[in-house]
Amino acid sequence: MDQGRPYFLCGIGGSGMLPLALILRARGVSVAGSDRALDQGRTAAKFDFLRAQGIALFPQDGSGITGPDLVVVTSAAVETQVPDVQQALAIGAKLVTRAALLADLFNAAPRSIGVAGTSGKSTTTAMIGWILQRDGQDPTVMNGAVMKNFIAPDLPFASALIGKSGLFVSEVDESDGSIAQYAPHIAVLNNIALDHKSLDELRLLFRDFVEKSSVAVLNLDNGETAALAKLRPPEKVISYSLEKRDARLFASDIAPAPDGIAFAVRDAAGGAAIDMRLAVPGRHNVSNALAALGAALAEGLSLEAASRGLGGFAGVRRRLELVGTARDITVIDDFAHNPDKIAATLTTLHDFPGRLLVLFQPHGYGPLKTMKDAFIDAFARHLHEEDVLVMPDPVYFGGTVDRSVTSHDIVQGVEARGRSAYAFSDRLACGDMLASLARPGDRIVVMGARDDTLSQFAAELLARLASG
Repeated sequence: MDQGRPYFLCGIGGSGMLPLALILRARGVSVAGSDRALDQGRTAAKFDFLRAQGIALFPQDGSGITGPDLVVVTSAAVETQVPDVQQALAIGAKLVTRAALLADLFNAAPRSIGVAGTSGKSTTTAMIGWILQRDGQDPTVMNGAVMKNFIAPDLPFASALIGKSGLFVSEVDESDGSIAQYAPHIAVLNNIALDHKSLDELRLLFRDFVEKSSVAVLNLDNGETAALAKLRPPEKVISYSLEKRDARLFASDIAPAPDGIAFAVRDAAGGAAIDMRLAVPGRHNVSNALAALGAALAEGLSLEAASRGLGGFAGVRRRLELVGTARDITVIDDFAHNPDKIAATLTTLHDFPGRLLVLFQPHGYGPLKTMKDAFIDAFARHLHEEDVLVMPDPVYFGGTVDRSVTSHDIVQGVEARGRSAYAFSDRLACGDMLASLARPGDRIVVMGARDDTLSQFAAELLARLASG
């Protein structure tokens, strides 16, 4: 980090950029930025919040890049032809990636916990942050999702927590390969599955991430992660499982409920055993909770102290988030965007009665092409016969991309496997279809990532149902 130089974040409203901007601002750095969503008039409340933090916002036309002393930060979603980047190159401003800047901050921390994996990173990061904050550890937390426990009137977009202890907890992303830049003291790895990269690439990235750590918290229920556990000395591993009793942390007596889940957890190393209840539903959240407890143990907390904090965990935004119920039809907003997340969401919801009407908006044409067969398989296996899948076109806010695989291809594959599915180019048409299909007892699930307007869509659909 270049202390004393002003920073300009291109794409400042993004899920990875906004918390980074808050952390920089809290360290006394001058921060400005631009965002395509701002120019397009989307998610105004988010940008009003950033302005309230003393962050100047500019159109994404190069006008905010005012001098060579600027450090211009870009994410993987920002292409080189964006005017801000072109202007930075023209005047000699320093260009760095979001991941490289975050890695610098993370690696400089006296103590660090990096949370990685194909699924569950944001929730596990938030759980760890809440446990440590409740224990008085005063951590800095960098997350890709809004953490409900830290929301306040002056912090509605609480995807970062600013602490003073030198303990840094961060979600670490593998999608662009930037995980290779992080050197955590404690590495948490939830799972490895096909997502943005091939499994061969992912195995290498995650193995190197784990090898850099002093202690690794590893999920034995995932075959790829369990294989990494075998490569580490036992004293450098805290393992966890819902299935394998030889794990250090083992969950049993799992009892799902619509508004949470109860379970027992045993620490084989210390002999402690406790009963827990989470206020967030799903077996996948039991797994996330074990990962968070493992990180807390690695940081020196007792199982009892860690569990006390975790019992009050409120969740993160857009993870099986209840929007509301109208005419006995429930609308749920969910971040699921890869096959594992989709499977976890559908499995959790099928623990309870009610047909599922699922809107899934893919988070890009690239991921859709990479995971086409896996998407089809996830929906075909986890939708029930009476459920319905409705898909609009993938998220696209501009730029160059291969559009050879579309939502229609996914729908055709799901239909061929005996499930009901529809594709529309327009998301409004999807809303019309969902409203026409919905009947009392149904649950409508709005799924997708990289598009903040999905939450607005879910709220508007609920209002439409309420109006009859």
